[in-house]
Amino acid sequence: MTAAGANGESPLRFPTDYPIKVVGRSERSFRARIDAVVLQHCPDLAAERIAERASGAGNFISITYTIVAESREHVTALVGALVATEGVMMVI
Repeated sequence: MTAAGANGESPLRFPTDYPIKVVGRSERSFRARIDAVVLQHCPDLAAERIAERASGAGNFISITYTIVAESREHVTALVGALVATEGVMMVI
């Protein structure tokens, strides 16, 4: 059995709050690039649903977006777009 269950349906009930963490190297334009991608998929995302954290040495940054996921396809499309974005090292 997969994480989606025996019938292929997601175990999540949509819409639902869904955190997505994006990790990349600390650079001036990283946050703006990632924000632009997320806002294309979640145009109503409020600023208070975004958290940013630098690594201990300051070389990396992680940005967590708590989106309202409308469907499994919505999450898949957003994650795919983020993975394809310049500078993204990891999407969790």
